[in-house]
Amino acid sequence: MSKLPLTSLAFALQQAALINVAVFAGQSLADGLLGRIDPLARPAVQDLVYGSLRQYGRGDFFLSRLLSKPLAAEEIRALLLVAIYRLETRPDSAHTVVDQAVVAAGVMAEGRFRSLVNAVLRNFLRQQAALNTDLAADELAASQHPDWWLAQLQTAYPNDWPAIVAAGNAPPPMALRVNLRRIGRDEYQQRLSAVDIASTPIDEAGLMLDKPVAVDRLPGFFDGLVSVQDPGAQRTASLLDPLPGSRVLDACAAPGGKTAHLLERAELDLLALDLKPSRCRRIEENLARLGLQAGVKAADCAKLNLWWDGRPFDAVLADVPCTASGVVRRNPDAKWLRRETDIASFAASQARILDALWQVVRPGGKLLYVTCSVFPAENTEQIGLFLARQPLARRCHEEQLLPTAEHDGFFYCLLEKRD
Repeated sequence: MSKLPLTSLAFALQQAALINVAVFAGQSLADGLLGRIDPLARPAVQDLVYGSLRQYGRGDFFLSRLLSKPLAAEEIRALLLVAIYRLETRPDSAHTVVDQAVVAAGVMAEGRFRSLVNAVLRNFLRQQAALNTDLAADELAASQHPDWWLAQLQTAYPNDWPAIVAAGNAPPPMALRVNLRRIGRDEYQQRLSAVDIASTPIDEAGLMLDKPVAVDRLPGFFDGLVSVQDPGAQRTASLLDPLPGSRVLDACAAPGGKTAHLLERAELDLLALDLKPSRCRRIEENLARLGLQAGVKAADCAKLNLWWDGRPFDAVLADVPCTASGVVRRNPDAKWLRRETDIASFAASQARILDALWQVVRPGGKLLYVTCSVFPAENTEQIGLFLARQPLARRCHEEQLLPTAEHDGFFYCLLEKRD
């Protein structure tokens, strides 16, 4: 239990630092690290965690210049990284940030590093202009991505990699998907305007917000009028486009956003699978909020004997596990948790899932392969190998969405099984 006031900046800095230490020890933010923080303090802690992880490469570069030797106390090093992020984003409150970081250091590592934290942060402020100049001259540090990740992007996208890197380092946009079973998009946009939330229509059911807001500010969110979903992810339902009454499988469905979108567009006989019961509960909660129904089952989709009743599906959605390299701005810990060898590991798992799910597609039916990755081994190369193994598969549509200010990065390939 922290001795610091819950609403103080010192508390937020301390807790963000401890979460970052857990991330670099191998834990994922998806494991609920932020859920342990009191709701009153969570927004401030979350901002510091996500921001400092997005800019870790930058902060790491600065500390390499500011520290005369490596700092053994990991929690203090993490505190400095979080504080530097705060100083860069809130320069008008620099004095307060330094003061509160020193206060936080007083309750960490037995208080032995208060003077060091004060000195490093004040040196950072004095040397900030020169440090930024040095950073700009160092391509790897300026990219704020691991060197192997950067090499992958440069090889695959020799012209686009700077834009991909910039998107990965930026805060993500916030978009909504209107539940057209409950309300029209234009009507919902008017409701947003009535509470001073500006938005722009996108695609058939989407609205891009000018600025992110908490979901409890969204009119009717808890009544199922709308969901938060990236525009890139909203492509899924229109690409698979199952006919009303179709038997549909969403094979890797949690947390249920794409499942729900399919059901919002048409009446379907839909089965949603996911590996863990806890993730299946999230699917059920989302469907209940939106007033939708589907079968939900916890199972490994590649082990057909555990869940398939032998009846083929008209349409299958295979939104497979991947490196999440296209959504790294939403999962900034992924850049630092992933290893280059993970790409081959994910690709092997994806191939296993594809081959299994292909068996449950009826002749003339469709399978939509989806990743939120930009690495070719998980995308175009994966599909090329699959088509070589499966002579009855026909590629109907393929697209690689690279992350931009408007949407995250996704790969889509629609396959049809020949009769």
